[in-house]
Order: sequence, then C-alpha cells, then structure tokens
Amino acid sequence: MVTKNLPVISQESDFRQYLAEIRKFPVLDADEEYMLAKSWAEHGDYDAAHKLVTSHLRLVVKIAASFRGYGLPFTELVSEGNIGLMQAVKRFDAERGFRLSTYAMWWVRAAIQEYVLRSWSLVKMGTSAAQKRLFFNLRSLKRNLQAVEAGQLRPETITEIARILDVSESEVVDMDQRMSATDQRLDAPVGGSDGETNWGDLLPSQEISQEEDFADKQEQKIRHGLLKRALAKLNPRERDIIQRRRLDEVPTTLEDLSKEHNISRERVRQIEVRAMEKLTEMVQEAA
Repeated sequence: MVTKNLPVISQESDFRQYLAEIRKFPVLDADEEYMLAKSWAEHGDYDAAHKLVTSHLRLVVKIAASFRGYGLPFTELVSEGNIGLMQAVKRFDAERGFRLSTYAMWWVRAAIQEYVLRSWSLVKMGTSAAQKRLFFNLRSLKRNLQAVEAGQLRPETITEIARILDVSESEVVDMDQRMSATDQRLDAPVGGSDGETNWGDLLPSQEISQEEDFADKQEQKIRHGLLKRALAKLNPRERDIIQRRRLDEVPTTLEDLSKEHNISRERVRQIEVRAMEKLTEMVQEAA
C-alpha cells in the first residue's frame, strides 16, 4: 500500500519535530474511521488510507517506546512499526465491529518484534521457541523476582528463570549479559551528551486515554475469543500441553509433562511446536 506525505523520522535528534508533526493529525471518531475504511476497501481510496494511517502514528510511537530497552535505534523501531500499521490498514475490515487501533496493535507489535529479533541475530543464539521466550520475558521476570543484586543475577534467580522458561542456566546468564550490554537509559540526552532534553522527556505519556483503554479491552476480548475457538479445535493432549506450557502464568516443564503423558520430553516439545503452528494458522485465518 502506498501512502503520501508521511512524516519521516531520519535521525534520533529529529524526534521532537517528528512528534510535533504527528500530533497535528486528528484522532478519528468511530463513524469517520468506518467511512474511511469502507472507502479504502471498496474503492481503493488512497486519501482515505492516508488518513487512517496518519491518525494512528502516535499509537506506533507508544508501542515502539516499550521496545527501547533492547538498545536499537528508536527511529528504526518507529519505522518498522509504521510498516506494520500500513499492513493493518491494508487488511482492516471495518465490518467486524472493532476499531482500527485494536487491530493495528497486533500488526505494529509483530513488525517491531520481528525487527528486534532480526537485529539481535538470534540465529547465532538459537531460534527455538524457548530462546525467543527467554529473550522477550527475561526483563519482566527479573523485575517480578527482584532478581538483581549489585548488578548481577542471583544464583537462585538464575535457577528459577531457567526452570520457568525451560532453558539452561547458562542460556539465562548469556542472554542477560547480551541484553545488559546494550540497554539504553531513558535519561540519556537527545542528540549527544550536551543535549538538555532527555529521551524520557519526549516519550508519550504513559497515562491511558479512554480510547486506548477501550481499545485494549476490545483487543483482549477479541484475542480471547479467537484463542478460545482455536484451542477448541486441538485434540485434548495438544490443548493440555499448550495451556500449561504457554498460557499458565508459571509454565510446566517438559519433564513434568513427559511423565504425565507418558511420552518423551522431545515428543512433548514436538507436540507443543506443532500445536502452536496450528493455533497461529487458525488465529491468522480468523483475524
């Protein structure tokens, strides 16, 4: 999809100007959004598509901000998120009854996450589901477990994280070192060490607006419904393994599941991978 005259963020020192530009685009109400989406879907109206995209650029910045801790250029995070947003607009069906912001969140997050994975060269670290789960959950687990002491993970915490995510302790240590080496502080000055403005000053407010709160709740409702229908199509063993490996707050280990189902650890892993592929296909088809 081609859109015209989108604001460009070419370097991080231009971020303030970029924010000022995207704030000029009005937030659409539900009726306006519906009519623009219909015009784009039925008539290929690029002006309508442009308005749909530009009215959601602030949403991209907010989502991109949550990925800053991976040490990647914020300009690239936003650019990748904008690509995801354009894909969302291209595929959006207003007749389904939910707002574009709800639908676009999935695409924006997916686009940014793919960029993060590519940039971190996970191929060199391993591309297993467990490795990716470790990559995207390590920080939150460290916070929840109050894991850091004098800048280092405590041994007992390393063991606990490894158990929860079903990876080796050495993988936890290695991933923590890689991620800690590139963490960027939000109080770092914009445009160099002499800057008076910090990145934290420029990020969007973390207060959730009524529209964003509604969109979040709608997204959760839709995702829950899609997942519930998809899970119902799995066989009982697949459903049990997915529930306990991916959906429970504390994942069950492969070892425990292998004993309960009387199969090998490797067979449990294979069933988990295949079931996730089925779920992904079914949810994408329904979305």
